[in-house]
Amino acid sequence: CIPSKALLKNAEIFNLFKKREEWGISADNLRFDFGKVVKRSQGVVVRTVKGIEFLLKKYGVHYQKAAGTFESANTLALTPADGSAARKVTGRHIIIATGARPRSLPSVPVDGKYILTAKEAIALPEQPKSMVIVGAGAIGVEFGYYLSSFGTKITLVELTDHVLPFEDVEVTEHLHKSLTKGGVEILLKSKVLSAKPTAAGTVKVEIETPSGVKTMEVDRVLSAVGVVPNTDGMGLDKIGVELDHGYIKTAKPSYKTNVPGVYAIGDVIGAPLLAHVASSEGICCVETLAGLNPTPVNYDNVPSCTYAQPQVASVGLTEEKAIAAGYTLKIGRFPFSASGKARAIGETEGMVKLIFDEQYGELLGAHIVGAEATEMLMELGIARSLEATHEEILKTMHPHPTLSEAIMEAAGQAYGEAIHI
Repeated sequence: CIPSKALLKNAEIFNLFKKREEWGISADNLRFDFGKVVKRSQGVVVRTVKGIEFLLKKYGVHYQKAAGTFESANTLALTPADGSAARKVTGRHIIIATGARPRSLPSVPVDGKYILTAKEAIALPEQPKSMVIVGAGAIGVEFGYYLSSFGTKITLVELTDHVLPFEDVEVTEHLHKSLTKGGVEILLKSKVLSAKPTAAGTVKVEIETPSGVKTMEVDRVLSAVGVVPNTDGMGLDKIGVELDHGYIKTAKPSYKTNVPGVYAIGDVIGAPLLAHVASSEGICCVETLAGLNPTPVNYDNVPSCTYAQPQVASVGLTEEKAIAAGYTLKIGRFPFSASGKARAIGETEGMVKLIFDEQYGELLGAHIVGAEATEMLMELGIARSLEATHEEILKTMHPHPTLSEAIMEAAGQAYGEAIHI
């Protein structure tokens, strides 16, 4: 999460400088140092990790880097990473939070050098001149934006018919146009048949597209096709923990497994595979163990964010899913091109799209594509938590000039009450 966002910020700043003449700023010999770009992101990671380690110490949490294997439901055998003697720890409760790792397709065998995952891509020693990215989900789109901003020729390959397959289609069309304008080649309804490193230090890629097989030779390939859970090698079979396609089965909201005393949270239990979901699950699980009465995680109100520019952020139902669920809809849209603040800061791409239930005015889904979309979203997350209607969003005074005014205007536009469009 963190190093990629640092890299994306570098790309955003570099793209802004490309438009310096529009801002009345003169600068000759615009250039970048790719090594320093990557080094900065790694520095951000180091500071973040040290901060978390400080918090663990502050709150009296014993932290040890070690490989752990279940010997019984309440006993782990630890092999410390520092080479010290193996030992055992016991606990009345054990929570598994081992996350997931990038998936490797048989047709795109990851080697970590020429065919990469996000783990290697965030720390590239040098900038590739060309890259095929397999998968146009959040990871694929973000890396495509980042590297293309610095001049890498990117080909984005997606099996479905639009980028960000789980987002609202209308919203993703804005992002598609922006990426294409920035030089990214996007191949939809396509799949990589093979990716093979060559003796010349490149990768030969065969892609099946609607118009036929396309063969390319690129510097690197990035596999961004999802993850697999980290459940192997921990002795889960020894204690009988039930799995479903590799993911640990749990009972929500306690996050109990079928083995008494063993719990699991985060990516290792399956979708939605997001850091903030894992954090919420962890809090809920621990507060339950502490005898409290926590609010269960609301999986119908999970925010989703993609940090390319323009950003994409959403919560709730897409238009397609709302229709499939049988709702009659009122939909409000407000383009940032009509926003005074967006024009002032030069960020007029995109829009706010709000989806309401016609019968009761309930906010069913919210979708933003544009600058700072990920920061704007939580007003709408809270609105959904409070079961707000279009009227409450519209009648809540929004400060002027702000990008957030677009949310108010979109709510008004759904019901014919917008002023500025």
